[in-house]
Amino acid sequence: MLSFIWSFIPTSYFIPEWLTPETNPVDSLLQGLVGACGISVLCSLMRVHLFLEESWSDKNDKESNQEKRNYRGKSKPGLAGMLHFFFVTGILAVIGSRVSSLVVLEFCLRGISGWVTAGPESRKFLQQLLVQSQFSLGCALSCSLYFLHEGASQRWLCLLLAAALSWYLARQATLLLHHVLALYKLHSSQRYCGICIGLLTSGRCLLPMLCRAMIITFTVAVVAAIATINKHFLSATEALRFWTPLTICYTLLVVYMQEEQHRLPGSQAVLNTVMVRLGGLMVLMLTVGRWADVFHILMCFLGEASCLIPTMDLLDSASSQDEEDYTDYVKRERRRPRVQEKPHQS
Repeated sequence: MLSFIWSFIPTSYFIPEWLTPETNPVDSLLQGLVGACGISVLCSLMRVHLFLEESWSDKNDKESNQEKRNYRGKSKPGLAGMLHFFFVTGILAVIGSRVSSLVVLEFCLRGISGWVTAGPESRKFLQQLLVQSQFSLGCALSCSLYFLHEGASQRWLCLLLAAALSWYLARQATLLLHHVLALYKLHSSQRYCGICIGLLTSGRCLLPMLCRAMIITFTVAVVAAIATINKHFLSATEALRFWTPLTICYTLLVVYMQEEQHRLPGSQAVLNTVMVRLGGLMVLMLTVGRWADVFHILMCFLGEASCLIPTMDLLDSASSQDEEDYTDYVKRERRRPRVQEKPHQS
């Protein structure tokens, strides 16, 4: 019914052809809403995970954790959080399926190569990658919904149900975050809250659960992205002309970004990485893409900034946690010879 009504609106008189949306704006808005809800769930669970790790390490070293509280466990106020949520929803609704597919493929290539080269820093890399994957996760959910519901007769109804379920999950994750920040330490010590007792006993499984959920989500999104991009090509030669420079450019970019992350601080390296990889996408779209793709990539800059800037404390906490674990290890190693020398001296 919504598609029938939209067909009578003369959008071609007001909007240029390269700015017209690919699908019904209501469908695009619902897809963006699902993507924004996914980002909200990821951020809430990551904050819960980091707060739990802080509370566990607080039992061993109280002095060092007093500094972490300045940036850990922060949550956005109600009005600001809602404005941020709807802004991300609008960005994801505007971006087309073609650029969303490219963002998904680029993130998967960067994530796999980074995980292979991470080595012993794999835990630190996973935490940082989960924080950096916020906008890519929104694009993955939007791209997957576009592919799975393409050609459905009641597409808007299916997307409405998906949006309602996503909103419910995002709301529950936000309530869990507020409950943990306010009452976890009291309830875990008194042991009379089922939620806090469950987090106390099995909270260490939260990060592996998030990683498995992200792997499943991006696996489906990669299949949808490849099918969506190949649909825009008329022949195999044209598809090869697109995929060859994309693969070569991003292989070089991944190597460059890995070196930058080791050389610069965490937050600064992430911002530089966003500028480099989205700039590479824009150059690629200027050569083999369309003007609509260039406009959508410009919107991706705003989407990445709106997701990363409010969560810089998560990136800093993930990097500082690894440094503190290393310093604690060095201190323990320095104390061991002194303890062993005392019996010989006596």
